[in-house]
Amino acid sequence: MPEDVKPRAYRSPRRAEGAARTRSRIVSAARTMLRDKGYARTTVTEVARRAGVSVDTLYTSVGRKPQLVLAVVDDILGEGQGPIPAAQRGYVAQMVSTSGLQAKLRGYADAMGRLQPEIAPLLRALAFAGEEDAACAEAFRHIDERRAANMRRLAADLRATGEVRADLDDDAVADLVWSTNSWEYFHLLQRRGFTPSRYADHLADLWYRMVAAHASG
Repeated sequence: MPEDVKPRAYRSPRRAEGAARTRSRIVSAARTMLRDKGYARTTVTEVARRAGVSVDTLYTSVGRKPQLVLAVVDDILGEGQGPIPAAQRGYVAQMVSTSGLQAKLRGYADAMGRLQPEIAPLLRALAFAGEEDAACAEAFRHIDERRAANMRRLAADLRATGEVRADLDDDAVADLVWSTNSWEYFHLLQRRGFTPSRYADHLADLWYRMVAAHASG
């Protein structure tokens, strides 16, 4: 007897494109509302209404509120391109292609100055909501661990310049950058009156002084 052949699942390119457009509308609506109203005052129902979809469609396309925040964070980091791998983000690719430790750190610090004002409030909200909500705690843990892994890749790129202190291993470099590009550190400096540009200047100077083998002053 001939073997039973399982039919292959048919995936319509048009349907996939439609789903991608729907998701993009949802994420764009959520990003605007989270930026303008904050996490606590943004509801899934309002996001769905703004995106022109049902709540069920929003849940199917993106997920519940913690997943919606994750999607918005990825859109911010991807500078409007959605959830792309870290290596494909514009500021990461630019940093990798830049020569010299100081220039690399400067470029990355400038990116943090642009991105943190929008990302930090979202991560802060997830962190606090996670004290009572397991889904929020899991979303925050996912972002935090992914960020730590990305910092180790960044440390390896910095090491390749040949200008990093020999007494610091990549984990030490990564942890330094990870702790100071966190929402917590940004929030502390913001409370002290730091503007985003001053925060970026501070990071570039701090990182170079701490990491460079022959940093002056």
